[in-house]
Amino acid sequence: MLLTPQLLLQAYTSGSFPMADPDEGDQIYWHTPEMRGIIPLDDCFKIPKNLKRLYKKEKFRLEINRNFETVIRQCKELRADDTWISDEILEAYTELHKLGFAHSFEAYYNDELVGGLYGVAVRKAFFGESMFSIMTDASKICLVFLVEFLREQEFVLLDTQYLNPHIVQFGAFEISHEEFLELLDRALLQV
Repeated sequence: MLLTPQLLLQAYTSGSFPMADPDEGDQIYWHTPEMRGIIPLDDCFKIPKNLKRLYKKEKFRLEINRNFETVIRQCKELRADDTWISDEILEAYTELHKLGFAHSFEAYYNDELVGGLYGVAVRKAFFGESMFSIMTDASKICLVFLVEFLREQEFVLLDTQYLNPHIVQFGAFEISHEEFLELLDRALLQV
C-alpha cells in the first residue's frame, strides 16, 4: 500500500501512525498502542531548571519549517541502525509538509542546524514523530519551543506515541487508547 498524505491524515485522525521495520526491508506497519504517551500542555509540563535557564539565554536561534526535509533526514540518519523512518516515510512526510500538515521546529547555532523535531498537526492536535540533536540540549530546546508554540495556538493534544526517559522528564505520561481517542476527538473538533 502506497503511503500517501491522505492515508497518513486518515490514520492520525483515527489514532494510528506508521513505522517502518528496517529488519523487514522497511516494511511499514500501522501502530495503535493500547497506552499512548502524551506531553501535557498545561502547568504539568516540566522544564528542568538548567534547560529553562538555557532557553531564556537564547543560545539557539529557533525556527519553524525553515528546513523540514533536513530535519527529517537528520532524524533518519542519526539513528541509521535503529530507525523507523524509511525512504518511503521520508518522502510521504515531505509531501505532507508541502500540504501544510507536517512541521519542523529547529535550533540553529552559528547558522548551523544543530537540533530539531518534526511532527504532524491536524486542527488542534500535534503528533510528535522524531527529534535529533548534534549539539547538547538542542532537541530539548526545540521541544520547549514546540510546547510554547502549541500553547499560544491553543492546541489540545501533544501526542508522543510511546514514552521514553527523554520525554518523561518533561512530565509526559501514558493514557489509555480510549482516553487518547476522546482527547483526539476534542482536538479535532476545534479549529
